[in-house]
Amino acid sequence: MSFRSLEGKRVVLGVTGSIAAYKAAELASSLAALKADVHVAMTPSAVHFVGPATFRALTGHTPMTGVFDEIEERTVAHVAVVENADLLVIAPATGNIIGKIANGIADEIVSTLAMAAPCPVLLVPAMNTHMWTNPIVIANVDRLRNMGYHFVDPVEGRLACGYEGVGKMAPVERILEAVERLLLGAAQHDWEDVPVLITAGPTREPIDPVRYLSNYSTGSMGFAIAAAAQERGAEVTLVTGPTEMQPPDVARLVRVQTASEMLEAVRNHFGSCRVLISAAAVSDFSPVKSPRKLKKPQQEGERRTLELHQTPDILAEMGRQKQNQILVGFALETEDLVANARQKLEGKNLDMIVANSAGEGEQPFGPGPSKVRFLTRGGEDHPLPLMSKQEIAEHLLTFIRERFLQRG
Repeated sequence: MSFRSLEGKRVVLGVTGSIAAYKAAELASSLAALKADVHVAMTPSAVHFVGPATFRALTGHTPMTGVFDEIEERTVAHVAVVENADLLVIAPATGNIIGKIANGIADEIVSTLAMAAPCPVLLVPAMNTHMWTNPIVIANVDRLRNMGYHFVDPVEGRLACGYEGVGKMAPVERILEAVERLLLGAAQHDWEDVPVLITAGPTREPIDPVRYLSNYSTGSMGFAIAAAAQERGAEVTLVTGPTEMQPPDVARLVRVQTASEMLEAVRNHFGSCRVLISAAAVSDFSPVKSPRKLKKPQQEGERRTLELHQTPDILAEMGRQKQNQILVGFALETEDLVANARQKLEGKNLDMIVANSAGEGEQPFGPGPSKVRFLTRGGEDHPLPLMSKQEIAEHLLTFIRERFLQRG
């Protein structure tokens, strides 16, 4: 895989105390080979795994190992190095460093750099499987994602501790892809002027004036697709349900609440789009709304019944109306993933569907990583490894471009 030159870009590489620190040397070497100006900072624990001399030889700069290192007279390193940096990469990023950054702790050089950095921060976690799936680590990672920090998630494999599972530091090539994207933007505007309609987030179906039915969707997948499409030159219309996440900067943003409102918005823009990517988690049912707040039953244990009616199937209606549009749906299933996804693919007249599981141990919602597969009407089954929503978005856009848009 070839990468574009990073000449003129300053990258600060933070290395923390993990056995994966040896991979940071390969990353530093690769960045330097791409002509980036690489400066390394090492936590006290990191120097037990790789010596500073290694990074000095690879980058031409003496690594920083303490908060009070000076790089020139009356200049403190952690301020001077990052104030003109284009990117801070922390690789490997341990659970400890993630927790410190998420909670505003700066007690050594790398966490202090993260707090002082005005540039984007890219974290590359590496840790034991049980640590990566610990609810505290998950919450810290989600918090940082929601604050705008970038991640290259760990991959599955054999770990140094002997476990098999997710936690292994991502390959250097995947890290370089993220670095290139953050520093230089999309490799090419291969979606230039393509009108794309994307739905994201949940819908809320009111029960009464103060309550509603909804689901766990955060909008992260749809937002990632919208951001990637906009960056690759598409003319993006994003229709989003209510979410706490900040939507990306796109050509047109439409906010809705209910499934009916989302259907109306999609109808308004469907005729002018070339591709519809339906990543929203639309509620399947809506209650008959009470004009007043429903009170608790008078008798303890007495049940309250809600009358539900089915919401409109937005994607199925678009499938009936489509002419030359490409329709891409999402299928979240708890069982028989491929069979159920293919049934939706055919039944709704889609061109392809992204299938992911909500079974036991799976975490499809939120900004964390997911494992999905692309299924097409032509019979293709293209599984992806566990990866971030941003990486899935890039793969999806490339897949759509190669399979459908280049044909006409």
